[in-house]
Amino acid sequence: MITLNQLNAASQAEFVQLLEGTYEHSPWIAEQAWAERPFLNLDQLKLALVQVVRHAGRAPQLALVRAHPELAGKAMVSQTLTAESTNEQGKAGLTDCTPEEFAQIQQLNTDYNARFGFPFTLAVRGPRGLGLPKAEIIATFARRLENHPDFELAECLRNIHRIAEIRLNDKFGHSPEIGNSVWDWHERLSIHSDPGYAERGELTVTYLTDAHRACAQRLAHWMREDCGFDDVSIDAVGNVVGIYHGSDPKSKRLLTGSHYDTVRNGGKYDGRLGILAPMACVRELHRQGRRLPFGFEVVGFAEEEGQRYKATFLGSGALTGHFNMAWLEQKDADGITMREAMAHAGLCIDDIAKLQRDPAHYLGFVEVHIEQGPVLNEIDLPLGIVTSINGSVRYVGEIIGMASHAGTTPMDRRRDAATAAAELALYVEKRGASVPHLVATVGMLEVPSGSINVVPGRCKFSLDIRATTNEVRDACAADICHALKDICERRGVHYTLEETMRAAAAPSAPEWQERWERAVETLGLPVFRMPSGAGHDAMKLHEIMPQAMLFVRGLNAGISHNPLESITNDDTELCVRAFQNLLEQLATE
Repeated sequence: MITLNQLNAASQAEFVQLLEGTYEHSPWIAEQAWAERPFLNLDQLKLALVQVVRHAGRAPQLALVRAHPELAGKAMVSQTLTAESTNEQGKAGLTDCTPEEFAQIQQLNTDYNARFGFPFTLAVRGPRGLGLPKAEIIATFARRLENHPDFELAECLRNIHRIAEIRLNDKFGHSPEIGNSVWDWHERLSIHSDPGYAERGELTVTYLTDAHRACAQRLAHWMREDCGFDDVSIDAVGNVVGIYHGSDPKSKRLLTGSHYDTVRNGGKYDGRLGILAPMACVRELHRQGRRLPFGFEVVGFAEEEGQRYKATFLGSGALTGHFNMAWLEQKDADGITMREAMAHAGLCIDDIAKLQRDPAHYLGFVEVHIEQGPVLNEIDLPLGIVTSINGSVRYVGEIIGMASHAGTTPMDRRRDAATAAAELALYVEKRGASVPHLVATVGMLEVPSGSINVVPGRCKFSLDIRATTNEVRDACAADICHALKDICERRGVHYTLEETMRAAAAPSAPEWQERWERAVETLGLPVFRMPSGAGHDAMKLHEIMPQAMLFVRGLNAGISHNPLESITNDDTELCVRAFQNLLEQLATE
């Protein structure tokens, strides 16, 4: 094992020797990182190595990728892999392939090299460090064959950094134990899935189904038995509430949490990380027999995604006093009303109004969440500070022209609804790109009863506009509406447009954002600020108390609402440690 003291005191040659094998046949990375000493912790060392590669340029990056062996390739067969690669491919079972698996991987290697000109690189020990199943490796191999070459090069480098991270952990004898346990909690919680999805191995947990109620019971059990919360309950809308009292049980509380429901065929970490990470903080406090000068309330919100009923933020909305009792009469796809579902789950509808929290009893609300986007992944940072949750507005519309024969209608006499919508979509793209932290999307386009030989007479479309402030969002919406009017008048068509949703922006409270920033700085990591384009429970709590969020990097280009959604045990560990740092700040203020 090596230590930071050894590295910090080493000559350049000694430094390179100590880190030998971290990056495959590429000592130049350690040579350049040596100048960044002293490193305060292992995370700073990892980041310094990443930055060397990031700023090296394309040729050295390609050389680094090409220094890696093919998976289950010739080097493995001839037993000429490095010890590190032998260990990694062995943990993933690649040294024990069936003839069919070996042949499939060999063909993928051939196809991949032909397409990209460098070997497929994957951190086969995976996000937990224990080794990926061969079926997952093969599926990832096939999926990444479809990537753009530039993106795939970057994805190889990200995997190389993950390989290096695991190798460094081994060299230092470091195991992210808290990150491992939180990651394992996610795995155990994901065994519960709704019928019709569970049979296909897909994760779907919608409001008050059996799987949803099983998740609530599991969270409550962990809070009570594993973590040492003082009070644990499932409230009148299905929220799982855990309270860890402060040194004075009557003191104000810090509120945190996120949701445990999922989208259909979703990922394991969206929402749930924001419950399990603070649970780990409480567990560590309880193990130390320690109380904070404030209470700590962790809520697993029962619903945020709006999948079973047309009601979103149902769980957090109940805490802000915004549960709409009219929702109770909504029916799901099977005709079951929300009222019936709640009665079946044994929830007391009469107690819903009692769930409203008094802001005077709380310090504020904080939430940790997987980013659900590519930014942190692209810049090789594990954590990001959320500056604002974007405000959004959505529309559905239709352009109405004249359906006519595609062969007999001259181009200058057409009233084509689809091309009008296409022109609008291009304007939306241009307008959305005109201002930082503004996005605008035409997500749906449909030509009803369209035919290959008919000029489209109708075209339905959607609009989704989001920005960090309501003013920027509304200015964009006004410009798009004006453009729609002009396009339709010029083309001799007309339109309808209906606003279907509007949500206010939720900027982070400055003092709470600063606490997250200090929490990250304490880890020795750079502070990176970013907006959230997705909605979160923090948006609801923002209505009654100050809030701020911390993002955690997602793998696979940050994809979310998808089975490919993933995080690493090391990033999870950093997330929990940042949360602990925030708690320490509050304890000493």
